[in-house]
Amino acid sequence: MQSAPYGTGADFFLFWAFPFHVINLLFPAKSPRFRGGLPFFPQAAFYSSAPRLFAPSGTASSHSRLAFSLHRSNTRPPPSQKRNRARARLHSRMVRVMPSVRGARSGCASRAAKDASSRYLPCRHGELSPVFFGSALTNFGVEPFLKEFLRLTPAPLPRKDAASGELVDPCSEQFSGFVFKIQANMNKNHRDRIAFLRICSGKFERGMEAFHVQEGKNIKLATGTSLMADDRAIVSEAYAGDIIGLFDPGIFSIGDTLCTGKKHVQFAGIPTFAPEHFARVTQVDTMKRKQFVKGMEQIAQEGAIQIFRDLGSGMEEVIVGVVGVLQLEVLEYRLKNEYNVDIRMQSLPYEHLRWILNDPDELDIKHLDLTSDTRAIEDMKGNPLLLFGSPWSINWAEQHNETLKLSEFGNLTF
Repeated sequence: MQSAPYGTGADFFLFWAFPFHVINLLFPAKSPRFRGGLPFFPQAAFYSSAPRLFAPSGTASSHSRLAFSLHRSNTRPPPSQKRNRARARLHSRMVRVMPSVRGARSGCASRAAKDASSRYLPCRHGELSPVFFGSALTNFGVEPFLKEFLRLTPAPLPRKDAASGELVDPCSEQFSGFVFKIQANMNKNHRDRIAFLRICSGKFERGMEAFHVQEGKNIKLATGTSLMADDRAIVSEAYAGDIIGLFDPGIFSIGDTLCTGKKHVQFAGIPTFAPEHFARVTQVDTMKRKQFVKGMEQIAQEGAIQIFRDLGSGMEEVIVGVVGVLQLEVLEYRLKNEYNVDIRMQSLPYEHLRWILNDPDELDIKHLDLTSDTRAIEDMKGNPLLLFGSPWSINWAEQHNETLKLSEFGNLTF
């Protein structure tokens, strides 16, 4: 085999999972050595494995070649035509190569080749991550990616009914779903609020009635919305596994269940993390109290923050609990830009939060023997809690108040 008259000085250029559009970036069309952005290596062969980067001149490799090679040609077709041909050849290679790649993992490549259905199991079990090559800018490889993604994605799985413990079949005729996210002010012009619902079973139809388990009454689902980036579309029908947006006038909360049929189901709520950072938040302009209260309540219902207040006090001053301090910055930014409210924020030296399980009639919280770094508060529903500055303060409260019953935050649903 003769050496390359020009180029890298190698007879073989080993190519392993390297897309043509990346080569176009590395070797632009203006380079005098390459035409149309594609490198022309004489007898440049592509191998199914890559034991070394280059094979020396005058030697042949024992590895099996893929049935694909590039040869020098005296004719010079237009660059666009050459790119289209190269893309077509690459696509044909991807179609032939990808089935073996999808099922490849240590010790199971041959088994996956024999059993076509098992090729998707490593991906679904989280043992293998599929890799796709393409370019959204030139619309190359997008359709194969979407088709393969649909094949790799598992079907909707059954979800357990928290009340009965039974699994709800996604193919059931009875509609059911749960709210997993709430977002306010998605359209600033209309100050709308969207509750995102994940359908677990049955079929959603525009204008249908469903039972709101937490509210204990039937509500009409007038419209369903599908959102993609900034685009919105009205959804007339949706099935198990789909996610739709419902207009929320303030009746939905994260974890709520909607269902139809005589037998109502209720899915388990989404766990709530205990806040670790606390701050006192007050409004600068008392004339904007309405906007301040609305903004705090809506952002809290989204799950971004948790708000508390001193026993028997109003909303003029609230205590905000968050998992990370960045959420406090997000709160201040959103109140300023979405509700036009300026706030003052002061950090508080508390780290632990506990529910008080005692009945209010049997325990007077104001007469508890507590340390100076302990504070009695309540949530927006009036449930009492205690803020502690250290674990030592928690032990003190339990030892000096024998009838006091405490529980970690997030374990209870009122």
